[in-house]
Amino acid sequence: MIEESREQDRGPGKTSSRATSWLAWSLAALCVVLFLVAVTLYIATLPVRPPSSWGTGGINTPFWAILPFLPFAIVGALVASKRPTNPVGWICLAVGLMWMLNIVAGSYMIYGMRVAAPGSIPYPAAVGSLAGWLGPMAILLFGTYLILLFPDGRLPSSRWRPVAWLCGLVIAANVVVTTLAPGPLSDLRSVRNPFGLEGHPWLANANDAVGLLFPVCLLASASSLVLRYVRSGEEVREQIKWLAFAASVVALGVSGAIVEGTLFASDVTGSVDSLLGKLLQDAITLSFAGVPVAIGFAVLKYRLYDIDVVINRALVYGPLTVSLAAVYWGTIVVLQEAFRALSGQESTLAVVASTLAIAALFGPLKRRIQSFIDRRFYRSKYDARKTLEAFSAKLRDATDLDAFCDDLVGVVRDTIQPDHVSLWLRPEDRAPQRERAD
Repeated sequence: MIEESREQDRGPGKTSSRATSWLAWSLAALCVVLFLVAVTLYIATLPVRPPSSWGTGGINTPFWAILPFLPFAIVGALVASKRPTNPVGWICLAVGLMWMLNIVAGSYMIYGMRVAAPGSIPYPAAVGSLAGWLGPMAILLFGTYLILLFPDGRLPSSRWRPVAWLCGLVIAANVVVTTLAPGPLSDLRSVRNPFGLEGHPWLANANDAVGLLFPVCLLASASSLVLRYVRSGEEVREQIKWLAFAASVVALGVSGAIVEGTLFASDVTGSVDSLLGKLLQDAITLSFAGVPVAIGFAVLKYRLYDIDVVINRALVYGPLTVSLAAVYWGTIVVLQEAFRALSGQESTLAVVASTLAIAALFGPLKRRIQSFIDRRFYRSKYDARKTLEAFSAKLRDATDLDAFCDDLVGVVRDTIQPDHVSLWLRPEDRAPQRERAD
């Protein structure tokens, strides 16, 4: 009987759960290994860093720039091991795995074609050609199926099945057409696609046509998420808020990079703008790490309702950081110009004065921004705080116990807004019990 009970404990359900968990974490470990391989290839190909005419993939990207995509695999393994029937975790794993393969394939080709002795590395061009569709496929998987199935792993309704089929056809067509299209490879312009059908140049035009369907699929998937938010309950809305917040941070960074590139394209102010552009690009790259982290919080429902606190802090510290950075750079530019006019040379006093100005402005500016955010976006919280502040000021001068009880009940009703309010005072030895109810 004991042996039979143990066999029941090791039933097919638990065995299947262990198998899926093992598979998920094995794929995550493979992503970590591919990341280390990408770092190694980056270091090995430093002497032959390609010029911009060879494209922007592979070695042109610093090795740490792929680090934000490693959380896709880690979070995907965590979600897939705990929610194996939810495809969101497996999609995150696939995105992380494909992105690492994309970087490794491009770097492997550059190493084989530019660093290693000819013929010593097998099939560098063939492996490098994989980077042509691995990256777009990872983006499409995230931007279509993950959005369509988020957060419970099901489509919003059966009406969205044609959209899912369209996304699948676009992904498959992109793989086929990119693999067979003739022409130079994106990571190394001097090498032509070894699988390209040179006698069929129309494949290159077909590749462009398939690319035009990318935004259609992305917009359709985004609209499904908006529709799901409108029709869902409070818990699903909180889950969607996590993903929307992380995506909005990336979108704001990309928008800022576009504005910065437009305004400072001529680089008229020298190294300050160049440094600002590099910092902005690095911030955009690092912001991608927040997307899988937000997905993990949302799907696993860990600290789910803390998203409102996160949004509040972001609305406060985002404008605060931008304002202080603008003051800092503006003060440096103005003071340096003043020092040049007076002494004919720059001075470190401009940096010191800018730092002191930032330290003096931090507290007052934070309080003003917090008050503005509370008034505009958290009106109920703002009104409750103002009511409590007014009651605290009135309490210092209160002498009438009956009036105080009435005021206290009114404050609780206005701030917490319960269905019923009762106030019980502890009776003294000979004093009657008082009650105030609303």
